[in-house]
Amino acid sequence: MLIFFKMNTKKIWTNYNDELYFFILKKVKNKSAAHDIVQNTFLKIHKNLHSVRDEKKIKSWVFQIARNEIANYFNEESVYVEKFDTDLNTSLQKYQEVCCFDRFINDLPEIYREVIELIYITGLKQKNAAELMGISLENLKARLRRAKGILKKNFNTCCKYEFNEEGDLVGESNCTVCEKD
Repeated sequence: MLIFFKMNTKKIWTNYNDELYFFILKKVKNKSAAHDIVQNTFLKIHKNLHSVRDEKKIKSWVFQIARNEIANYFNEESVYVEKFDTDLNTSLQKYQEVCCFDRFINDLPEIYREVIELIYITGLKQKNAAELMGISLENLKARLRRAKGILKKNFNTCCKYEFNEEGDLVGESNCTVCEKD
């Protein structure tokens, strides 16, 4: 049974355009990207308005589409936009020279590996990574803490590295696994 609403794309634009734009701008912090995301959001609204069953839920439906478009933006940005953060590159080079680094990352359970990759390898901010993963910032921080704990345990057990007061790995590898490679 189809229910016809008084709401159409033009009315949604009139009612929510400004609020939606500032919501998106707050998330992506880029005016050009925010405009693009608003346009994509309204294209999807127009295309799928017929699927809404309850007019009272239109606002939450509109903002859910916007959240999905924001996630798409961050997915595309992390894949296609080259990062020029020299500190990140220096940090990665330092840890890639550490024994067993790649193996320990790859051996992490998926929920922990994804957090480590998004934050330390891709270079996303924690808040953006949480939004991308669809979890709360607190949940992301808990996963990150657990992942770091697993990595520290693995480095201590396998490679006999130690951690200084700043939390950096120090010492020389004493790893029988790496000596075989």
